[in-house]
Amino acid sequence: MFRTHPLDLHEIRSIIASKLGHKDLANCARVSKDWNDSFTPPLYNTVVLSKHGLSMESVEKNKHLIRRLGIQSSVYKKLSSTPARDKVVFTVMANSTLTTLDLRNNSIGDNGAQALSEALKTNSTLTTLNVADNSIGPNGAQALAEALKTNSTLTTLNVADNSIGPNGAQALAEALKTNSTLTTLDLGKSSIEDSGAQALSEALKTNSTLTTLTLLDNSIGDNGAQALSEALKINSTLTTLDLRAFCNLEDGGNSIGDYGAQALFEALKTNSTLTTLDLGGNSIGDNGATV
Repeated sequence: MFRTHPLDLHEIRSIIASKLGHKDLANCARVSKDWNDSFTPPLYNTVVLSKHGLSMESVEKNKHLIRRLGIQSSVYKKLSSTPARDKVVFTVMANSTLTTLDLRNNSIGDNGAQALSEALKTNSTLTTLNVADNSIGPNGAQALAEALKTNSTLTTLNVADNSIGPNGAQALAEALKTNSTLTTLDLGKSSIEDSGAQALSEALKTNSTLTTLTLLDNSIGDNGAQALSEALKINSTLTTLDLRAFCNLEDGGNSIGDYGAQALFEALKTNSTLTTLDLGGNSIGDNGATV
């Protein structure tokens, strides 16, 4: 009689696990120790903390299995004290497998950003960090920038919908001059203005890894666009530049006009790497659209 080798059973269970949802994985993990060994790792591969999801105790116990973690605002805002918030951050980042951390819309503020910064200085596995819409100001952005100067694994950083302002953008720009791993940076709706765009432009002249930069709705104006055009004449790695304007100038749009558009189009005559330039929603007339 043919008998299945024990190793084959584990492989079979692993294949089954890859097809199951969260609830079924949890049920299978309770069957026996062998089943627990097969079904627990995929159960914690991607974790979203929510009101009705896994507890922090469960996450802490299995933190070595987590690769992608999201924390819903309803959970994070319950942790009102700073020590409790910091515990969440350090618990999930002090493991050797976490690659993605999604904290969007959690009001972590500058204190939370500073806690993340400290963790990033020693973490060697995280590749994607999303802190969009978190009430982060210039100080928080500066803290994240300090981490980028030493961190060598993060490739994607989303700081959109925060009021980091020109100072925050300038700090991140300084970090980009030395950072050699970040490929995607989203600073959309961050109030960086033209001086922030100018600082980022200087960084792009020397940075050789960033491929995607999002600056939509930042009030950069023609001066900011002009500065970016100068960077595009030198930079040879950026492939996507998002300068869209969804809002009008009073509400924080980009207000790029004919002058700024002409400068950008002139730069494209010599730039051979940029494949996507999005200027949608800006005040560009016929003169600006003439290459």
